[in-house]
Amino acid sequence: MAPHAQAGSFEEPRRREQATTATPRLTKPTIGVLEVLLNATTDNPPWGFSICRDADLGSGTVYPILDRLTERGWVRGWDETEPHPGRPARRFYELTGTGRQQATAALQARTERRSRFGLRPQGGLA
Repeated sequence: MAPHAQAGSFEEPRRREQATTATPRLTKPTIGVLEVLLNATTDNPPWGFSICRDADLGSGTVYPILDRLTERGWVRGWDETEPHPGRPARRFYELTGTGRQQATAALQARTERRSRFGLRPQGGLA
């Protein structure tokens, strides 16, 4: 293992700090997940499968995005506490206050950049 990659080196905390403050790459899947979370209400928070369904993405795409957003402090998740006979407990997700502000700002900046280049705000025609 290289000396700079050893646990406890000064590089490790810096990487961790950057991971918590950096804006994630706004790929189409990340935008889809953020839009679902931005449109959610506090009385009806989305859970993993509903995010997959509403963003039209597979679980192998959605859960890593949720993990990255959680690491950055944009999203928090919690397990269902009410009885749920016949199915596993759901894991609910919501944007944190900071996450909501940063996601809104990042998506707005992206829309403004795209419009400067004459690109449509959302995907092409079906």
